[in-house]
Amino acid sequence: MTTYTVLDESELEDGDRIVTEIKGREIAVFKLDGEYYAYLNWCAHQGGPCSEGNVTGTYEAYYNEETGETSLEWERENEILNCPWHGWEYDITSGLCLSRKTVRLPSYPVSVVDGGIQITL
Repeated sequence: MTTYTVLDESELEDGDRIVTEIKGREIAVFKLDGEYYAYLNWCAHQGGPCSEGNVTGTYEAYYNEETGETSLEWERENEILNCPWHGWEYDITSGLCLSRKTVRLPSYPVSVVDGGIQITL
């Protein structure tokens, strides 16, 4: 495995992302709440460039068994990545697809060394 420095830590603000190419792979790097996440820029649905999509939140559905009441609540603002091709939603913090729990974006280890954001392939 090889480690590549892709940019300086000061170049990526919280909530931002960049797409870089390493060894022929487009890799998206996200900074969320001070943490870094790196994923292949590829949607599991039909190979779309998922990192080019909107970053939003998502609705969570709730059901109260005692009262039978249902509700929808908007949650996880700025944590959900939407593929621009067909809208598949992914959790930026884990890479998991929200509608298909067995699907995950291919990820790469990210570290910060001497102020440089590094990705290991």
